[in-house]
Amino acid sequence: MTLDELKFDEKGLIPAIVQDAATKEVLTLAYMNEESLEKSLSTGETWFYSRSRSELWHKGATSGNTQQIVEIKFDCDKDALVVLVSPNGPACHNGTVSCFAESIYQNKDAEIKELANYQILKDLEAVIQEREINRPEGAYTTYLFEKGVDKILKKVGEETAEVIIAAKNRDTEELKWEAADLLYHLFVLLREQGLPFAEILKVLDKRHQEK
Repeated sequence: MTLDELKFDEKGLIPAIVQDAATKEVLTLAYMNEESLEKSLSTGETWFYSRSRSELWHKGATSGNTQQIVEIKFDCDKDALVVLVSPNGPACHNGTVSCFAESIYQNKDAEIKELANYQILKDLEAVIQEREINRPEGAYTTYLFEKGVDKILKKVGEETAEVIIAAKNRDTEELKWEAADLLYHLFVLLREQGLPFAEILKVLDKRHQEK
């Protein structure tokens, strides 16, 4: 299709839902005009139109939190876009991974389904990323990042040993808690190393495909 087929509103704008291509988390809702969409396509990074400032803006131009475009989709009416990106840092100006950080309602049954789909691991990675960026005082994750990689590695080693002991003792209740501690510290290590969890999933998927 061509850009001429898209339906911009009376102000020449079209809503763009920005979504993490790896985690599928919705990061923000912004607007594009034809010029910002063209610049997004030509540069491979997101450009939007600011309705308050009446000008184009390049996401991450000042903060460094750019968004590399993976794919742009349009809906059946051709009047809205979904922009799948690989984010280089938080999407929100408040420093959170997503602009949609607060809930006004959550269905408990839906929460169970999310757990079944391992949504909690995505949430854990997002929280750890936010802790590293904002370093809230008194947070344990802040403490780990401030102590550095040696401390984080020590904790990963300690939690690994605790998992082994719990498994050796056939203590499933203890194993459950120690395994959760190990996963948390492993995610902290991955963040310290700059390695997204999505890259681990790609390796697992590649191995699965090779079977």
